[in-house]
Amino acid sequence: MSISDRISTSPSRAAQLRRLIASPQLEFLMEAHNGVSARIVEEAGFRGVWASGLALSAQFGVRDNNEASWSQVVEMLEFMADATTIPIVLDGDTGYGNFNNMRRLVKKLEQRHVAGVCIEDKLFPKTNSFIDGERQPLADVDEFCGKIKAGKDSQEDPDFCIVARVEALIAGWGMEEAIRRAEAYRRAGADAILIHSKLSRPDEIVAFAEEWADRAPLVIVPTKYYSTPTEVYRRAKISVVIWANHMIRAAVVAMQAVAQEIRDSESLIQSEDRIAPVNEIFRLQGADELREAELRYASAGAHRWRTILLAASRGDELSRLTADRPKVMIPIGGRPLLRRAVDEFKR
Repeated sequence: MSISDRISTSPSRAAQLRRLIASPQLEFLMEAHNGVSARIVEEAGFRGVWASGLALSAQFGVRDNNEASWSQVVEMLEFMADATTIPIVLDGDTGYGNFNNMRRLVKKLEQRHVAGVCIEDKLFPKTNSFIDGERQPLADVDEFCGKIKAGKDSQEDPDFCIVARVEALIAGWGMEEAIRRAEAYRRAGADAILIHSKLSRPDEIVAFAEEWADRAPLVIVPTKYYSTPTEVYRRAKISVVIWANHMIRAAVVAMQAVAQEIRDSESLIQSEDRIAPVNEIFRLQGADELREAELRYASAGAHRWRTILLAASRGDELSRLTADRPKVMIPIGGRPLLRRAVDEFKR
């Protein structure tokens, strides 16, 4: 079944995302950064894609500081959506500007079948949360709430989700400020709260979840506290875990190793067995679907227009044969020429 066929028989991607976020079970999103990686994520069995700002900027070859424009990001998301049937959540940084930019962003994401966006309460242009430094400034709470409201008012699909990412813990503002901001964002209409921490242990996250008391779905990104058993998140009643940058990091290591190996050996012998066959790339690109389409459309078209019969023409050169009938009705072997042609085309 093609991607388009599966989409037409499934709930909208936004509806899928809303069910995923509201699920009583712990759910997972996996990072992807282009069409092929998004398809691999779906084939692995994940129910949703995290379009990471870090990973998207990395695949463009630029820094994670809003150096890639939002329109470039949205264009890549269109390819990712075309390659998959599961919901995609964009890591939308700060919303790429003020409330008006947020309104347009939501509109453009919905047009491309992106199911939701996560925005963080930092200042534009953003700085990656894991870059070391002093306490980072955060957006004004009322202004950020206005951005959430603008996004919710702009969506046409009621299931489109806006996730508000609270940076108070990771930016050094403390638990009380984190709870205050999360509650304000919930009241402004956020469909879920993402709480972030850069500690190597989940203590902050668990403490936040306990204080939060399941007021709204809670999303986490355990990049720094990756050794924590997943059961800890279940006990804390976390709704969604995002594996936020692991596809791009895996790809970088693999590409570096193969590039260096081929450069050093000046040969492909050692590398060929450790990389994907070309046919696997064709499969991920949907080559089989194109082949089926060619049989349905291109071959049929070539057969259909192989000959043209002028049904009403006579022609002086045929003399008495067409005295009382057109050319196509001349009997050949007991059957008119037109009947022979029709029977041939039916084969």
